[in-house]
Amino acid sequence: MPRRPILLALLVAAVTTTAVLLLVRAGMGPTEERVAVGHPAPAVVGTTLDGTAFDLASLQGKPVIINFWGPGCIPCRDEFPLFEAKEAEHAADGFTVVGVLTDDPVEPARDFVAEYGADWATVIDPDKAVKTAYRVVARPQTYFIDRSGVIRSIQIGEVTDADFERQYQRISQ
Repeated sequence: MPRRPILLALLVAAVTTTAVLLLVRAGMGPTEERVAVGHPAPAVVGTTLDGTAFDLASLQGKPVIINFWGPGCIPCRDEFPLFEAKEAEHAADGFTVVGVLTDDPVEPARDFVAEYGADWATVIDPDKAVKTAYRVVARPQTYFIDRSGVIRSIQIGEVTDADFERQYQRISQ
């Protein structure tokens, strides 16, 4: 069997792999850094379920969690009572919950929020720009952001009481 076609195929594969890796790194580098623990949280700007404008920057100086959720996500439903309780418990600290609705329609989300009595802002993300900026891989996904706007912890999956308290310590000081 001639060696030249095999060597040529290996060379093409190596060049292609290198090019893909360089393109991915070039396109993802700055965003990747923005969503890392210890880095500033990406902007969250949009319209909430109740039609008001929202900008995460307005919460500077407060400990915040950003929770990517949807009413079709069972663990998301299970977290709501915990977030309600923690928001009340830590109100004196200025603690705020921010929801980002992803992958579900708006009307069921409005119904769900009304049923649970959640009073925090839920930003609608119709073009998935916020979801993309935060590199959300699954729902629920929660970001714990300190008073200076820096991400201190990221949790993929349902937040339990113990998870919350452990991570809240990182953002409340």
